[in-house]
Amino acid sequence: MRKLDVPTPHFTDRVGQAQQLVASRDRTPALADADRELLGNTLRNLRRVIGRRGAAEQLLHGEPHPGSVLATKNGLLFIDFETCCRGPVEFDLAHAPEEVGEHHPGVDQGLLRECRILVLAMITAWRWDRDDQLPNGRRLSTEWLSQIRAALDRYGLDTRS
Repeated sequence: MRKLDVPTPHFTDRVGQAQQLVASRDRTPALADADRELLGNTLRNLRRVIGRRGAAEQLLHGEPHPGSVLATKNGLLFIDFETCCRGPVEFDLAHAPEEVGEHHPGVDQGLLRECRILVLAMITAWRWDRDDQLPNGRRLSTEWLSQIRAALDRYGLDTRS
């Protein structure tokens, strides 16, 4: 997808959608204030930090998790392209298991780490949507909030400003 040049939204548009969700008490009424602040700050600041890196951008799948990959006799086939966007390849790699990022040539491991936390904050925000239908979504989101806190501490990332 690196060589395709088609108009697509930027990955920060997807981050912005998660930010709007977190900011809306009507859409996320069960989200505690401290968790709302954590998610809001993480989304805002990592969006800014990643953007400032100035990494090369390309067309991305947008959500290449195992559920959007089919194994065929000709190899892997990506499906569900409605989340395509433009951004650093590390944003796509952040959705994949860690081993994938370790084998991707030229990946910026620091950027990948930041993208992993950003993606985790995005999917956590979506689970707090009052209309979310994911089974066990609320339980998962609570676990993911703990993972976000731990990752921010582990890597010394301060998202409070």
